[in-house]
This record gives sequence, structure tokens and C-alpha cells, in this order.
Amino acid sequence: MTGEVKRAIFLDRDGTLIEEVNFLHRVEDLRFFPFTEEAVSILKNAGFLLIVVTNQSGVGRGMFSADIVVQIHEAIQRRLDEKIDRFYFCTHLPEEGCECRKPNVGMIEQAKEDFSIDLENSWIIGDKRLDMELGFNAGINTCLVLTGYGNVEVHKLKRKPDLIAENLLEAARKIIWWNS
Repeated sequence: MTGEVKRAIFLDRDGTLIEEVNFLHRVEDLRFFPFTEEAVSILKNAGFLLIVVTNQSGVGRGMFSADIVVQIHEAIQRRLDEKIDRFYFCTHLPEEGCECRKPNVGMIEQAKEDFSIDLENSWIIGDKRLDMELGFNAGINTCLVLTGYGNVEVHKLKRKPDLIAENLLEAARKIIWWNS
């Protein structure tokens, strides 16, 4: 761990930070929401670490390589002016039961090792039940966005998240208000 303890925003990638593209495996298919850059800037300017946590089972399925995932993350970084502090991704299949695959907390635990994170005042923002379960399992605040799969997933939730927002920009504004 390094430095002072900081709050973090753990961001799901597909359907939350960028548009959902089923098994995104080409940089040219990467699509940003029109509000992504503003939302990321709001959260970064509020002093949050920004950490992407994403399941990428397409790698484990042999559909594309981990190098492609890294290239997509590099393209996201360029577009967002290097505002993301770290990308973590799990390449395992759901049935493999690994600790890093959401909703398990392996990626959060790795981030805790890499950064000094105040989990109690940190958030997960995502569009799926798995993202909310990750937040519950890690003891962090949860925000479901209704982009990506969010409009469908909201009806599958057994436990209500701390916040529900139309999109990442509304989530950023609500989190800033929540923490003020």
C-alpha cells in the first residue's frame, strides 16, 4: 500500500463506463457514452481514485486475448486523459469459481494491496446485479446505473443498492452530493 488513505470509485467497464458491446474485442468497436468524460472528471476532481473492475470471460472462452483487453484499456485511458488509476480484469469463466471474478472480491482486494483505500467511503458503480453483489461483499457503497443491462437488472436485485442512477453522470453527481 502506498500513501494516504483515499476513497475509490470502482467502475464496471461495459454498460457503465462505455457502451455495452457483447464481448468487446476490437478497439474500433469501443463506444463511449456522451457523458463518460464529464462523469469521470467530476469523480476525479472530487479526489476519488478511479479503478475499473471488469469480468472479461471472452479471454477464458478463447474468443480474444488478454492483449486485446489491454489495448482497449489503453484506448479508454487516452480518451479519458489518463484519469483511470488502474484497470483490473478477470479472464476466468463463471464456473471456474475464481476469487477475482465479480461478485467475488479478488479485484477489490488486489486494489487494496496496490493503493491505500478507504473501503467504507468507496463506491462501486455498475449496471449488473454482479456489480452490486461485489459491493455488498466488499463492504462498499453501491450504485446501479440504468445504462447497459441496468434497466433489466434493476428488477432482478434481491437487495437494493445505495443509489440508482440513470447513467454514470447522474451517478457521479449523486455520489458527490452523498459525500458532501
